Amino acid sequence: MAEMELIPVPTRILTENDDIVDSIEHYTRQNVGKDDIVCCAESVVAITQGRFVRPEDLKISRVAQFCCRFIPDYGSLASPHGMQSLMDVEGKWRVAFALFAGFLGKLVGQGGLFYKWGGEQTALIDDVTGTMPPFDKCIVYGPKDPDDVAGRIKERMGCFGAMIADVNDLKRSRVVGVSKGLNGELAAKLLIDNPFGNASQKTPICIIKNYRQYQEKQ
Repeated sequence: MAEMELIPVPTRILTENDDIVDSIEHYTRQNVGKDDIVCCAESVVAITQGRFVRPEDLKISRVAQFCCRFIPDYGSLASPHGMQSLMDVEGKWRVAFALFAGFLGKLVGQGGLFYKWGGEQTALIDDVTGTMPPFDKCIVYGPKDPDDVAGRIKERMGCFGAMIADVNDLKRSRVVGVSKGLNGELAAKLLIDNPFGNASQKTPICIIKNYRQYQEKQ
């Protein structure tokens, strides 16, 4: 069996003026084969869709100022700006209710209710410093239609599959979007050491070479 290999792909800074599928083709077309998968950081996909907001453009409510106090300091929603950005897209009272329900759930040993009931963006928003400069000064939402984006990447590149992933340096690797036929949970485990470099490294794309054989053997 051919050896599996993770290859981070350097790019220039991608912006809302770029198409993510075109950009991936431009930077990876010489290195992607039919047994490979192409992975892309979810924040960069979102940026190319224009899904970000500058903190200074947000109007912070008292509810957001109050609710953010109950989020751990390392979370993207721990700042008033991060919490307000979530409330702007998911609804102020929905988020507040989900936070309260999450608190009650923890008292009875049931975790994750806030992220379950707070809306899709609850787990996807990246607060400032969470992504590639100059967008490290922005709050970045999760990407729109990530499964569709992954499918278009697979079709364009002629590879085994494509995945949009949310990976960080805290050993968290989560599938956001995946093309048909790809075991996203299995592939996500291979990204646990975060091969993406969304900061000065500018490597928001990763190719997993010879992945097909790996999945078929599992």
